[in-house]
Amino acid sequence: MSDRIGVLCGGPSREREISLRSGRAVHEALRSLGLPSVLVPLSQDPALIPEEIRSAELGCAFIALHGFFGEDGTVQSLLEEMRIPYTGSPPEACHLGLDKASSRLKWLAAGLAVPRWKEADPLSAAARAEEIKFPLVVKPVSEGSSFGMSIVDSAKDLAGAVEQAAVFGDRILLEEYLAGPELTVGILDDRPLPVIQIVPKRRFYDFVAKYTPGMTEYLVPAPLPPETARAAQELAVRAHEALGCRSFSRVDLILARDRGPVLLELNIIPGMTETSLLPKAAAAVGIPFTGLCRQMLNSAWVKREPAAARSS
Repeated sequence: MSDRIGVLCGGPSREREISLRSGRAVHEALRSLGLPSVLVPLSQDPALIPEEIRSAELGCAFIALHGFFGEDGTVQSLLEEMRIPYTGSPPEACHLGLDKASSRLKWLAAGLAVPRWKEADPLSAAARAEEIKFPLVVKPVSEGSSFGMSIVDSAKDLAGAVEQAAVFGDRILLEEYLAGPELTVGILDDRPLPVIQIVPKRRFYDFVAKYTPGMTEYLVPAPLPPETARAAQELAVRAHEALGCRSFSRVDLILARDRGPVLLELNIIPGMTETSLLPKAAAAVGIPFTGLCRQMLNSAWVKREPAAARSS
């Protein structure tokens, strides 16, 4: 078998450019470690991707694909068919992680804290919103990078927010707005890293705040009482396990004023530039970017069982 490590990036999702940035950063890190890494920028046409992967003649795949095809279990299933080991979680966990409605149903079944929410389509959104009350958050069910997300304060603004979310698909999530600090917890080797507090200079951590330099401050570790930080980490690990994730992920939460940490979503393939959140959390415990990439790479050869199954 080939020893080539293919860093898969690009692909057909709306997060293609972000994925290319992640892929280039991982590729350079692996090369600096003396590992036989090759960058594999995948096509925007899903039909071409299987042959692109086959022709790369890989012994292992480091998945740096964000969004559709990379985080929904599609590329993971494809790699399993090709018998190519890959980093991260198995296909079903990936599908659950990208689908915000499905992940919340799993978390509710596990007794984990989530906001009140309803799934809707553009025609039913107004009636569903009345069940939650304003203000509320409107977002697509299966998108990353805060694409199509809005905070809606009153009914008069709902139609525009629904129209914006519907650009990314007919499945729309309506969620109660919870005030409080935005937090994220990186998971590495199925264990939590330090909590990061996200302090955007906009109303919430939207696409502009995420990818415009200077628009967000990151507090690492978050300035929280120790018991609150532990509660956030424990909730993140339980969310990771409830979806059947393996090795690494990143869990986003809100520290609601009267409820404590509440789950928002889980990122199966976190951003992997040197300024992304998972690398920031790893650096806080002395793991450099190269070391993080190596540990994530090691997950490709871990037995393909989720963390919860391995610990039982």
